[in-house]
Amino acid sequence: MTFLVALGGTTRQNSSTEKALAAACRAAQASGATLRMFDGSYISGLPHYGSSADGNAAGAEMVEAIRKADGVIIASPGYHGSISGMMKNALDYLEDLAQDERPYLDSRPVGLIATAFGHQAAMSTLLTLRTITHALRGWPTPMGAAIRTTAETFDSDGAIIDQSAKFQLDLVGQQVAKAAGRL
Repeated sequence: MTFLVALGGTTRQNSSTEKALAAACRAAQASGATLRMFDGSYISGLPHYGSSADGNAAGAEMVEAIRKADGVIIASPGYHGSISGMMKNALDYLEDLAQDERPYLDSRPVGLIATAFGHQAAMSTLLTLRTITHALRGWPTPMGAAIRTTAETFDSDGAIIDQSAKFQLDLVGQQVAKAAGRL
């Protein structure tokens, strides 16, 4: 069975970024993958990587899950045209995989999702995530979702009502699930 790790969110529970990540995860699960999610609540609690507050246990659960993962889905909000600081910090924890036989995100498909209130911030955030994924030796899926979030993107229960966003998120989840283990 294909095992994926999903990573993303904001400090606000049930944020549009977490809703988008959950939608991509549902598509990956419908394609046969099992999944472990590390949401905004988890990643916002991580101390700065490499700081004196960063003990051996900080982030270890996430790092170990990614070590075992066949693929990864990452979602970040666009803050000032780039990824959030807490998302960057969470990705810095992948340095703990540097000496592995399969270092960083090597040979893993990585689905990328960027959410923002504007198109420009969503696109620049997605490009930043692609650059980071390449630096970590991951394989960004052909489809990356740049979601401009509005009041019409999700309903009050978190379901996607914007069909363009749904299409993008479904495709990201499906591509990661289908490519996992094949690289």
